[in-house]
Amino acid sequence: MNRANHSVVSEFVFLGLSNSWEIQLLLFCFSCLFYMSSMMGNLLIVVTVISDSYLHSPMYFLLANLSIIDMIFCSIGAPKMICDLFRKQKVISFGGCLAQIFFSHAVGGTEIVLLIAMAFDRYVAICKPLHYLTIMSPRLCIVILVVAWTIGVIHSLAQLAFVVNLPFCGPNIVDSFYCDIPRLIKLACTDTYKLEFIVTANSGFISLGAFFLLIFSYIFILVTVQKRSSGSSKALSTLSAHVIVVVLFFGPLIFFYMWPSPSTHLDKFLAMFDAVLTPLLNPVIYTFRNREMKAAIRRVLNQVIGFRKKSLNGFI
Repeated sequence: MNRANHSVVSEFVFLGLSNSWEIQLLLFCFSCLFYMSSMMGNLLIVVTVISDSYLHSPMYFLLANLSIIDMIFCSIGAPKMICDLFRKQKVISFGGCLAQIFFSHAVGGTEIVLLIAMAFDRYVAICKPLHYLTIMSPRLCIVILVVAWTIGVIHSLAQLAFVVNLPFCGPNIVDSFYCDIPRLIKLACTDTYKLEFIVTANSGFISLGAFFLLIFSYIFILVTVQKRSSGSSKALSTLSAHVIVVVLFFGPLIFFYMWPSPSTHLDKFLAMFDAVLTPLLNPVIYTFRNREMKAAIRRVLNQVIGFRKKSLNGFI
């Protein structure tokens, strides 16, 4: 393939989620509602953790950063998907497509490392409670965050290297609402069998390996919790929330990269679930299954309401 053919395709066209006007309207309402709820829910967690001194601990530091990642993640593809719903031509530039791939994999890789760090945090808190504050020091939390973002960016650049120099010389129809590597590779004007296998090995096995590592870690922690009577209820509630978030995050990822020939409709449903609904479920799960977080949110809201009342009285 000649080098000149690499730049023939300058944009890609999304087929979107549906051609039915009624379904598009339903999807528009659903997407807007859940996107705004995701942003507000995760922002509420970040503000609560920053504002409430009772939550200034390693676990909530990691949780606040997970919420920031979720806000970034759901903003990568959801806004364009919402804007494209009623457009006849759902177009994205070649550069825009690569940007979507880069940011989605960078944020996804960072979240994987952060979820592993949160599992380690729970292990230390439950299995080594006397040494918790010594091990999970503020310095270690910052190091974890820097390492997570570094690994996420490196993983994303490695993924991007697979497609940036592929020859795209004709087909430019993507049967989805956003760009991702498996769909993009299929449009290349060359034999991509080996490349598809490498992508599966890179993203699929990493996701599968991290998922089983986390599940086995939580099983070990749960067994340890059951052997102790003090504080087991609180620990079980926290751990169950972590496990649910892990399953919701890794489920669609493993399906995308490990399933040989997924159904297009199921693939789109899981992609939309991953892009819009999962970032909302994380704050909901962590909020409703955590008494400390619910109490802290009430304190922050009471402070806001009290401040507004004082401001209004001063104005009057």
